[in-house]
Amino acid sequence: MSDGPRARARTVRPAGALAAGKDGCEQGAAARVARTRDPDGELSRAQAVAMLEDLSRTLRDRYGTSDERRFDTARRRALVIPVRFHVLAAGRTGRLSKAAVKGQIATLNAAYSGRTGGADTGVRFRLTGYDVTNKAAWFHHPRKYQSRIKHRLRRGGRGTLNLYTAAVGSDVLGFSTFPQWYRKSPRMDGVVVDYRSLPHGSYRRFNHGYTAVHEIGHWLGLLHTFQGGCTPPGDGVSDTPYEARPAQGCPHYKDTCPQRGDDPVHNFMNYGFDSCMRNFTPGQGRRIRAVWAAYRAPGHRRERSRARATGSVDRGTGGAGAARSVGGRR
Repeated sequence: MSDGPRARARTVRPAGALAAGKDGCEQGAAARVARTRDPDGELSRAQAVAMLEDLSRTLRDRYGTSDERRFDTARRRALVIPVRFHVLAAGRTGRLSKAAVKGQIATLNAAYSGRTGGADTGVRFRLTGYDVTNKAAWFHHPRKYQSRIKHRLRRGGRGTLNLYTAAVGSDVLGFSTFPQWYRKSPRMDGVVVDYRSLPHGSYRRFNHGYTAVHEIGHWLGLLHTFQGGCTPPGDGVSDTPYEARPAQGCPHYKDTCPQRGDDPVHNFMNYGFDSCMRNFTPGQGRRIRAVWAAYRAPGHRRERSRARATGSVDRGTGGAGAARSVGGRR
């Protein structure tokens, strides 16, 4: 498994006349290709398979079953994730207001609740912390200083989302850790996105706040819909059809694999313009809940006692039928 961050990476395509290919994708100067500048940023098929196998094994060890449908029944209660929002800035550049941060949280809740057109994953987000760090080197080079940034600013346990904004770049818009990595490097856990990708930001075509939606999908355990191309197991989710290559620009139709189903070009875990991203699937919702149970939920009694002793436990609150908060009080 790669030890680098998971990136939503897009590189500007050479200028050229617009042309609609047979897959319905408009190509030209405005289109971007999903290609990372970091060769370790993409998971190989072997790495993806290893992560999926680890998920199944961890579920069996903790709950006696790897059937993800068992964990889907909990979706009747919202999984409310506390968010610690860390704004990096260089003077006035990048200094996001709390109103802008709240706008991003609202976008996350709309996307994960299905209000943008997809399935309700049962996940909600609650802003529990907001801070601004004025440090130009960190702001301009968040990859280079990632370890220092997170060791200084990160708060909470495995169930707390630490979201950072900085000048990530125009080709790589953000990067994230996977939940499987928490055990090895808990202080590195979190998501980093470009501050210009927030709602109403200055990145044209990538300013609906969906970079954070996409990267947090990885933090919750989702792979790209095009993971592995047409080769099983792909992303391991049954209702995201196989896809030979990422969506580019704003396609209205693609069917690039022989397996049944058109490419999920509008899925948040694909690439493409923000205006074309709008949904998660029920299967992705089930995967999120299973991954949460495996890696981010409070552990068994012995594990909870040990965590409380070290001050790192994530406490759940709320009775049956109530909204369920996860993450310790901060």
